[in-house]
Amino acid sequence: MGSGGTVPGPAEDPGLVSGQFRFFDAHVLRARRLGPTLTRITFGGEQLAGLASGGRDQSFSLFLPHPGQQAPLLPDRTGAGWYGAWRALPEEERAVLRSYTVRDRRRGPDEVDVDFALHGIDPDGPAASAGQSGPASRWAAGAAPGDRVVLLGPAVADNRSVGFRPPADTDWVLLAADETALPALGGILDWLPAGTAVRAWIEVPHPHDILDLPSRAEVAITWLVREPGAAGSPLAGAVRTADLPAGTPYVWLAGESATVRGLRRHLVGERGVDRRRVEFSGYWRRGASEEQLRAEKLASSSS
Repeated sequence: MGSGGTVPGPAEDPGLVSGQFRFFDAHVLRARRLGPTLTRITFGGEQLAGLASGGRDQSFSLFLPHPGQQAPLLPDRTGAGWYGAWRALPEEERAVLRSYTVRDRRRGPDEVDVDFALHGIDPDGPAASAGQSGPASRWAAGAAPGDRVVLLGPAVADNRSVGFRPPADTDWVLLAADETALPALGGILDWLPAGTAVRAWIEVPHPHDILDLPSRAEVAITWLVREPGAAGSPLAGAVRTADLPAGTPYVWLAGESATVRGLRRHLVGERGVDRRRVEFSGYWRRGASEEQLRAEKLASSSS
């Protein structure tokens, strides 16, 4: 899951806490800008010793405080009804909930890196002075050592919140993502074994957001810089017109929901890719907040 607010699927719905997932109290250790619209925040804390990670696109839920709060406001987390109790709290007081990807996880000391896409944050202005930014972007832009958060993440490495699972007969891998899914794509490249053939397309809002993404795999990356004010995404057009390798692919698509769905339709319907070999995730939807998407998902599951 991405750095700018992922829409969780059933495998990572916060209401599905089980033996695979648990809560972890943590705090900010340090923050480092990776580019004009990307920042990496490193979390620490004794409880993170129990946080596992399956690598690749490992997602988790992050609870953030509102301005003026010392810590995220959550109800009792020990019972099965915590999610309903959290939703019952006033929206302006309850912890801000977003989904992110574990970009890196280290032991001794226990640290977790999370990359945030700073939507609406002016890279040339004060850290948190943004016109169209959401609460998570504003929090990340101003994050300082000691700031407290809560993670809801995996307690076992092989968990349901890892989506990238290429079959053994895969000849090559196709990756396509925007900046919200860049951390997940980077985690996938870290994980892939040497010799794996990879074609990747990555869309970012600024040329200085282009990152070095080392990998043991044989990777060819096409970086696409989005034009300011552009209505559409260059990602779809670039993949549609690409000359793809022969052989059996495994496809991983993540980013804006409509773009991802369109790419999946193209690859399955026009390129003949087996739909069972396409993993796709709408990390966000244009014109909708994560709160709206979660509410829609909850209403759909209960109807």
